Formats: sequence, C-alpha cells, structure tokens
Amino acid sequence: MSNILSYLNSVLAMEDDAITIINKEKKVLFWNDTAVKTYSVTQEDILNEPITLFFQREDLVVLQVLDSKEEVWNEYHRPREDKHVVINAAPVFDEAKELIGAISVERDITQIVKLNANLESTSAELNELRQKVHLNNEENPFINLRGKSETLQKTIQMARKAAKTDATTLILGESGTGKEICARAVHEASDRRDGPFIPVNCGAIPQALFESELFGYEGGTFTGAEKNGKAGKLELADGGTLFLDEVGELPLEMQVKLLRVLQEETLYRIGDSEGRKIDVRFVAATNQNLKLLMEEKQFRSDLYYRLNVIQLTMPPLRNRIEDIPELTQVFLKQFALRYQVAVPEIDQHALHLLLEYRWPGNVRELRNFMERIIILSEKPFITEKDILTFFPNAGWELEKKADNPEKDRTPLLLEEKENLEKQQIEEMLIKTNGNKSLAAKKLGISRMTLYNKLRKYEM
Repeated sequence: MSNILSYLNSVLAMEDDAITIINKEKKVLFWNDTAVKTYSVTQEDILNEPITLFFQREDLVVLQVLDSKEEVWNEYHRPREDKHVVINAAPVFDEAKELIGAISVERDITQIVKLNANLESTSAELNELRQKVHLNNEENPFINLRGKSETLQKTIQMARKAAKTDATTLILGESGTGKEICARAVHEASDRRDGPFIPVNCGAIPQALFESELFGYEGGTFTGAEKNGKAGKLELADGGTLFLDEVGELPLEMQVKLLRVLQEETLYRIGDSEGRKIDVRFVAATNQNLKLLMEEKQFRSDLYYRLNVIQLTMPPLRNRIEDIPELTQVFLKQFALRYQVAVPEIDQHALHLLLEYRWPGNVRELRNFMERIIILSEKPFITEKDILTFFPNAGWELEKKADNPEKDRTPLLLEEKENLEKQQIEEMLIKTNGNKSLAAKKLGISRMTLYNKLRKYEM
C-alpha cells in the first residue's frame, strides 16, 4: 500500500496544475510543486496547517466543496487578488461514505486574464485614438502636411482660403513635396468634402487611352467597349474634386477638350453629341515650369490661365529644414508600427547629417529613407554611422572631409564644384520628369555631355 501511495504522490507532484488536498478540519495534507510555484508558499510552511491561514477568502472553492459535498467543474475562481484560476474541486469520502476532506485542481490563467485586460484597454485606447484622429482630420484637414516652418505655414494658410471657394487651383512644387496631400486637404476643407476626390496622374495614362479615361464613352462606340458605356474620371468627380496630377503631361488635344469642360461645365463622352452638365472643382499640380512649356508650345496658355486662378507652391524640404526633426519622428513611428518594432531614437550627429542633406526627392525621399532604416536597422539608436551606411550615395562625404583643416583646399573646391554640378543635374532631371534631351537643353549642354556626366557621377 505504501508503494502505491508513493506512486500516487509522484504522479500528483508531476501534474502541471496546482493540486491541494485538505482534511475536514481544513488542514492541508497535500500541496504539489505547481501549487508552490503558483502561490509562492512552500510545502514546509503549509502542510498540516489550516488553509485559511494562507487564503483569507470566505468563498474559497475548496472550502465550499467541503461544506456542500458537491463537485465543481471548470469554474473561474480568484483565490487571491493577484491570482486567477480555473478550478475543479470535489469532496473526498472514505469507504464508509464519510466525508474526510476535499481536493482541488487549479489551472493558473492569471497571465491570460492580464493579457485580455491589456487587450481590452489597448482596444479602448485605439478606438479613442481613432476617434481623435477622425476629429482632428475633420477639424484640420491639413494635419498631414507636417511642419511648422514659415514657408509651409504660408502655403497652408493660402490653401485654407482656396478651400472656401470653388476656384480652380494650381499647386506647384518639386516631386515629393506633398502636392497631392495638399490637394486632398483642400478638398476635405471645402464644402465638397462629402463628394468624391478623384486623382488622375496625367503622366501615367497612355496617350491612346487618355480621352476614354478622362471623358468616358458611350456604349458601342468602339470595339471592346462596354455595352452600357463607361464613365470617365471627370464624370466620377461630379459633385466633388478632380485632381489633375502632373498636368504638364496632358496631351495638347486633351488640353483643348479639358478647357471646353472648364468653360462650359459640360462633359462630352466619346460618341455623345449632346453632353451632360457636371459640377466639378478642378485642382491641378505639376513639378514642371508651365510658362516654359507654354513658350515651347507644349502647354496651352488659355488652359494655364484657366487653371491658375489660385496658385499654391509646396516648398522643397531644403527650404524648410526646421521641419526635418518632426518629419523624421513621424515617419519612424509610422514605420515602426507597420513593421512591429520599437521606435528607435536618432542621435544628434545623425540628425545633423539629415539637416545637411539637400533632399532632392523632398519629403517622399525622407519618408522612404526612414522606412529603409526601420527595415534594415535593428538597433534602438540611429547613429551617424547608420545614416552613412544606409544612405551611402547622399554626398555627405564632403561635409565630413571639410571638417579636416589639414585637407588641401584645391581638391576640396573641385569636389564641391562636382557636387554642385551633380545636384544641378539631379534637380533639372526632376523638373523635366526624366527627359534627358530637355534637361540637357535647359542646362545649356549637349545631350552627349549630359550622358557623360551621368556616367561620371554614376547617376
């Protein structure tokens, strides 16, 4: 019999759940290792002692079972303030059916309960944050244009005024400065906010499809056309705003037809001779010099003046470097959340490098670089070395070499000249949307010279 008890004790000791056995005097007869870990009470302290010395709750399940002589299965129980368990408990009878004690088996679910509580709390906070963001966006549609610099704030101030009207608006600025974000904000701040905002990238639509994409077509107009016809972007924007991005790429024949829509507020689908009235607010944007395109007969002057009722200019990032620290933090937090990593801190030397760089790609380039850092760097701090490692072709070598007073001045000036030339080429290629022939013409060099310089600077 003693061997059987030894085996039984061994089995109970190996159980993953906390096991307690008490007699009818409420003294603890058995207390396994899991119970020790769960409640931080040693066997030496609790064995042969009343369980009520260690658990002061009057509703302790094992004591209830001792009184009621009824089993309890899979019941949630909180034997202490800091412990949550699922408990099975039963009375113990001898061979004569006399009550001699009770046994409980408890599974610790404290961590699960805490995680669930944290999840509920986080969900509540997230919902509250979403509501705040929604309210902020409603109250301040320009909230996504980050920065407190004077140049940006002047643009936002003018954009707010433009939003109160239906006047056609032209947004100028280099690539990556946030022209579409500004256009959306103008729409959201206007009385048309409940209507559609339809963006059209004029540089991304093949010329052969431009008219059907913009104006739509009637059914059966051409082979392959949808039976009932198709609404174009202009028609889809009815009651809202049409955003013409890269408007300088608009083909000349489309410029004529768009001008007609602006003047008559009437849309003609392909195959439709009657037309239909539309109510659309036009916002256009470009990184090109439209006046120069007008001189070169590539953009109609009448369309330009029709679009240019209100002109907004998105400042390049190099003209508002005081906004770089804020933008850096915004993007680091944004991508840390997306990729489920901790938000790294950026030290002052690294930030200094970001302030020194000219950012030809503007806010978009800074945003992409912050995403690259989040993906490639696994450190809690971003250092100057990290910036140079993850952005090796940014031209920061000049600043580092210039810190050395012993460096010969002649090669330094030559290097500075080459960096300036490279920067001018980059900016001109951005302005001409990658058109090398036009870029060479505007730079006053031959196309072959431009290609040679592109190879020299590995651009």
